[in-house]
Amino acid sequence: MTQFNLAAAGAEQPPLIPHADELIIGLIAFAIVFFFLAKKLLPNINKVLEQRREAIEGGIEKADAAKTEAESVLEQYKAQLAEARHEAARLRQEATEQGAAIIQEMRAEGQRQREDIIAAGHAQIEADRKAAAGALRQDVGKLATDLAGKLVGESLEDHARQSRTIDRFLDELEDGAVKAEATR
Repeated sequence: MTQFNLAAAGAEQPPLIPHADELIIGLIAFAIVFFFLAKKLLPNINKVLEQRREAIEGGIEKADAAKTEAESVLEQYKAQLAEARHEAARLRQEATEQGAAIIQEMRAEGQRQREDIIAAGHAQIEADRKAAAGALRQDVGKLATDLAGKLVGESLEDHARQSRTIDRFLDELEDGAVKAEATR
């Protein structure tokens, strides 16, 4: 009773020191919460954190693998692009060479055709000149025979004699023209 009397008489318990029964209940509650956290919640948290760490590391590894693959594909693309450029340059060179060869062939063909046309023209001119000379020879011969017949007073209708006279006259004319040209 003396303790009870002390407590009732004015010696009260300090307010910051908990009662023993509250302290025991608090410790039991803390142990339950600690046991629950340690057995149930903490393994789940560690498991989720481990999965997250593995996912992040896997993502980084995947990203590194994707980056390596992308670099490899880029190098292949660059190699193919360089090869395509080289092939295009080669084809362009071949086309230029073929074009030059075709132009050269066309020029040679044009030259040959021009020479053929010129030769044909010369042959035609020569044939026309001979035909004109023959016709002129006959006309001049006929006129000369008619004129000589009128001058002589007799007909020079004998064909053989007429031909010889005409040929001799024209040969003399040609010789005179050649000599005159040579003296020039």
